[in-house]
Amino acid sequence: MNPSYENSVFINCPFDTRYKPLFNAEIFAIHDCGFTARCALEVSNSAKNRLQKIIDIISQCKYGLHDISRTGISSKTKLPRFNMPLELGIFLGCSHFGSPEHRTKACLIMDQDEFRYRKFISDISGQDIVAHNNSSEKAIHEIRGWLRTESKRTNIPGGAEIYKRYTRFQKQLPEIRKRLRIKPNEFTFVDFTYIVSDWLKENPLK
Repeated sequence: MNPSYENSVFINCPFDTRYKPLFNAEIFAIHDCGFTARCALEVSNSAKNRLQKIIDIISQCKYGLHDISRTGISSKTKLPRFNMPLELGIFLGCSHFGSPEHRTKACLIMDQDEFRYRKFISDISGQDIVAHNNSSEKAIHEIRGWLRTESKRTNIPGGAEIYKRYTRFQKQLPEIRKRLRIKPNEFTFVDFTYIVSDWLKENPLK
């Protein structure tokens, strides 16, 4: 069963190996703040095309985390990657033209450097864009501040505390994976979110 609309955070980001450290930190931060991370990788139903899966998940999430840092030219195709800006556009369109519930949507847009986005997607200049500087610690602090501000929840731990807990989780992750007999190349988004959720239950905030 999917989490509630109010607790769901859609993640729109690259899924490649180089981005993995940031992706994992984002998932952990979202869950440690009391929310549930959602993304296209959670669905493997071949009966639906990828875009429809994304639209369905966006419709179920009040919050959206959008990282537009990977829009550079591919060395193979000599073309830019526009999946992330496309999904951001869908999310913003849903929040503008959707039902009253969808108009409550809130998003955080991140890039690797401050103001870099102006060179390739200047139409979003009115939005508040934050830079993560390719740092997991910085991304965690930004996500925590955003969710605390938008949700008005007072039980969300501070960014420094979440990062400290994430560092401890990372050290224990290889042993957890070994215990579950999951090889690194078999590790899925669903596996990781379940492991994070279980770890947080076993390591509650004091």
